Amino acid sequence: MNLFEVIKSLKPVTFQPEIIPGFLYGAFRRKSISFYNGLTDENTIVYWFQSRSFTIDLRLKSQTGTAVQERQGWIGNTLWDNASQLLSWEVKDYANYQNHVQWPEPARLHAIGNCILEFSPSNVYVEDWRQQVQYGLFLGMRLQSALDVQSGQTLEMDGGLIICADHIAYALTRLPEVQSAVAQMDLKAVDPTVFALLESFEVSIGTDGQAKTYSTRSSETGKAFNLENFEVLNESSLVQHVILDDRQIDLIFELDIYQPDYQFQYATPTTTQAESWLKSEQDHLMQHAARVL
Repeated sequence: MNLFEVIKSLKPVTFQPEIIPGFLYGAFRRKSISFYNGLTDENTIVYWFQSRSFTIDLRLKSQTGTAVQERQGWIGNTLWDNASQLLSWEVKDYANYQNHVQWPEPARLHAIGNCILEFSPSNVYVEDWRQQVQYGLFLGMRLQSALDVQSGQTLEMDGGLIICADHIAYALTRLPEVQSAVAQMDLKAVDPTVFALLESFEVSIGTDGQAKTYSTRSSETGKAFNLENFEVLNESSLVQHVILDDRQIDLIFELDIYQPDYQFQYATPTTTQAESWLKSEQDHLMQHAARVL
């Protein structure tokens, strides 16, 4: 069955305890990154999707022109240190399109309106992220196991799906034998004959419905997400039957969060005095103000 039909039989669920602050839930596009040396990048395509406990991240220099060996995408556990107010990510070696960690520092975050500012503790950069959604379906599913149906073998893979209203993020790592080969490669000097191996790691983002707007896989851009062949196993688990490299694979997902009608944070509170100030000065301050995603 189609995923959207299957989840109608499930009860809404937000598992407790809360792992990260709720203002981080949603689909975020990076508006800019500014570096310590005074340079700013406003053009690289970067998306960060946040479920209750895990992140899907995609970074491309352009929609279709990013070199295969330069694409970045990963899926990982999201970790929050309440004492230091720092966010970090735990990414398995095989859960990264690249074979090295590109962003080793944790993040210090501050939310204003639909904007989240991410400061690196070393002050080497600051990123400006913009919430892309306001209200709608919030579904996060994390891959718990992948089973080769014919052999019965459990495969070492990671993956997940996050749906935030009309925005979708999907990640699925390479088959283990492919990942073993890629892990030995120097991606900066890799031979084009093995590009297909690199590209078999998928992170795809849809920004307006069920088509893939951006992807680490060239052939997937513009195609529809595969949301078919799902079955409910129990109140918190689903299985999807797929074909990968001519092998029948069962992908078993655990629900991370499911809220059919979720209100994502799109504005932040301030003081009564500050609201009065903004109102009194609106002829100047609001003259050119607009929602910027």
